[in-house]
Amino acid sequence: MTDASEGSVAVTVEQDLRKDKAFHNRIFARFTKAIRTYEMISPGDKIACCISGGKDSVLMAKLFQELKRQNKFPFEMIYLVMDPGYSSEVRTQIESNAELLGIPLTIFKNRLFEAVSENERSQCFLCARMRRGALYAKAKELGCNKIALGHHYDDVIETTLMSMLWSGHIETMMPKLKSKNYEGMELIRPMYLIKEQDIIEWKDRYGLKFADCACRVADSRNGISSKRKETKELIAKLHETNPEVEANIMSSMENVFLDSVISYTKDGVFHCFLEDYQEDGEK
Repeated sequence: MTDASEGSVAVTVEQDLRKDKAFHNRIFARFTKAIRTYEMISPGDKIACCISGGKDSVLMAKLFQELKRQNKFPFEMIYLVMDPGYSSEVRTQIESNAELLGIPLTIFKNRLFEAVSENERSQCFLCARMRRGALYAKAKELGCNKIALGHHYDDVIETTLMSMLWSGHIETMMPKLKSKNYEGMELIRPMYLIKEQDIIEWKDRYGLKFADCACRVADSRNGISSKRKETKELIAKLHETNPEVEANIMSSMENVFLDSVISYTKDGVFHCFLEDYQEDGEK
């Protein structure tokens, strides 16, 4: 753990994000690059940084605080925690970490875990969907126009590969999305270019402890295989013989050649290559 004797852990973390070359380049610079590249923040935005209590969302909160400190353009932040029925230990850990790191939390409760546990199938999918809806609703109530989620680079490439291997379609996790159900609201993912290993190294440097999974429903379903875990292990195996495999999966979503795609769907409308097929020669 880094020596924080000259100040609080929060101050040490903030200084390292600015001055430690490795952390600045691999974490904060990639955070700001994603925001610039995908035009995630505009002057006057009010953003709800959604904190689940895990390492990713807590680091995202610190990165937003650093971005605010630089004061390059005006925007507002709320650090929002939804308590869907956490155990007292998890709730205490979230609050303790926030106090340690100087993150001012706005906490609200609902009964999400209870509702999801009553559904026997697709519990993780249902939980994610309901969680997002609850966050949108609360953020909008608080005057926000955007919510920020802590999905990182590895989440993106795993989701991309999972869609092909387990669902039979090509789809990725987008850097930002407009809400279909909450008018004027938008979701952004500013951790989009930050690799999970760098987040782990950040966490370990300060000896920070986070719950791997705070979901009571998941805890009760031991033995059920995780497709994401399988996909993560597959990518790690492929990396052994092709160190560029992660970058290539990410790049594939930015280099789609529609002339070589059999069919695709855009705005809910299905399109097939036969629509434009020319019989007088190869395209």
